[in-house]
Amino acid sequence: MDSVCMLNTMNQGKKLGLKLFYLVLATFALLAIFTFSSFTTSQNEVVVYVSHDQDYAQPILEAFEKDTGIKVKAVFDTEASKTVGLTNRLIAEKNNPQADLFWNNEVVRTIQLKKEGILDVYRPRNYDKLNSLYKDSEGYWTGFAARARVLIVNTDLLDKTNRPGSLEDLTKPLFAGQVTLADPRFGTTGSHVAALYALWGKEKTENFFKALKKNGLDIVSSNGQTRDKVVAGTKRIGFTDTDDVNDALIKKDPVVMIYPDQKDGQVGTLVIPNTAMLIKGAKHADNAKKLIDYLISDKTESALAFAKSAQMPLLPGVDRPGNVPSVSSIKPLAVGWEEIYKNLKPAISFFEKNILQ
Repeated sequence: MDSVCMLNTMNQGKKLGLKLFYLVLATFALLAIFTFSSFTTSQNEVVVYVSHDQDYAQPILEAFEKDTGIKVKAVFDTEASKTVGLTNRLIAEKNNPQADLFWNNEVVRTIQLKKEGILDVYRPRNYDKLNSLYKDSEGYWTGFAARARVLIVNTDLLDKTNRPGSLEDLTKPLFAGQVTLADPRFGTTGSHVAALYALWGKEKTENFFKALKKNGLDIVSSNGQTRDKVVAGTKRIGFTDTDDVNDALIKKDPVVMIYPDQKDGQVGTLVIPNTAMLIKGAKHADNAKKLIDYLISDKTESALAFAKSAQMPLLPGVDRPGNVPSVSSIKPLAVGWEEIYKNLKPAISFFEKNILQ
C-alpha cells in the first residue's frame, strides 16, 4: 500500500512538473512574441520635431506615411515660441535624444544646433543639386521650400507711387507711425536683423533701427500679427514673410507683397529655406534619413509651392504655381548663414536694450 501511494505521488509530481514546464514555456513564448512585436513596432516609426506651421507640414508627413508605411510621430511648436522652443528642447535632450530629425522653418537656430553638437551629418539624395546658399557645406543640414522676408503694404492706404521699394525707405517721414515688425527674439525677424548686421555692419544697422523707432516703429509678437495689422489698416507697412502675405492674398485682403531692394545697387531680399537635419544618436536613424530624402524632393517642394504657404522650390525644375516666383529670379541678400548666426546675439541684445524698451 505504501508503495502504491508512493507511486501515485511520483506520478502526480511528474504531472505537476510537466504543467510547470509547459507554463514556463508558454510564458517565454508570449514574452518573445511581445518583445518582437514591440521591437518591430518601434523600429517602424520616426520622431520628427517640426517648427513649420502644422497646417502646411501635416499633409507632407501624412503623405510620407502613406508612401512608406513608416509611422510619423510629430511634435510641433507654437506660434509664440517659433523655432526657439524646439531648439532649446533638442539641446536639453542632447544626452538622450527623443527626436530623430528636426524640420526647422529657418536656418539660424539650425546652425546653433550644429554648434551645440546636436546634429549628425547626412547628405540627402538631392544634396548636390542645391545652391550652396541653401545647404551646409559639411552636410549637417539641407534646405528646401524657401520663404523670403518681404514688405506687406495696405493698398487702400498707400498707392503705387508712395509704396516703399527698399528697407531704408521706411525711415522716411511719409511712413511715420505706419511700420510694424515682429519681435526679433522669436522667428525669422531675428535672422533678418542679424543678416543686416552682417551686411551693413553694426553702426549702420543700429542707426537704421533707431531711426525706425524714432519714426514710430510698432513691435508685435509674431509675423502673423504684423500681417493682421496691415490687413486691418491700423498700420500701412509691415516686415514679414511671404507665407504670411500669401495667406492674406488668398483671402483677397487689400494688400500687396513687395520683395525689397531688388534694383541694381540695392542689397537684395533675405531668402530663408526650411531646413532638415538628422539628430545625433537618433533611435530611428534609417527612417529619419528616408524622411529627409522625402523632404528634399521635387514632390515635397511642389506640394509646399502649391499650398497656402506658397514656398519657393530650391531644386531646379520643380513644378510651381504662377504666383510663386523662381528663386533664381530674386536677388538674394548675399550673406552666408554662418555670418548671420554670428551676428544673432549682438542683434538681439541691441534690440532688447534700445528698441524694445
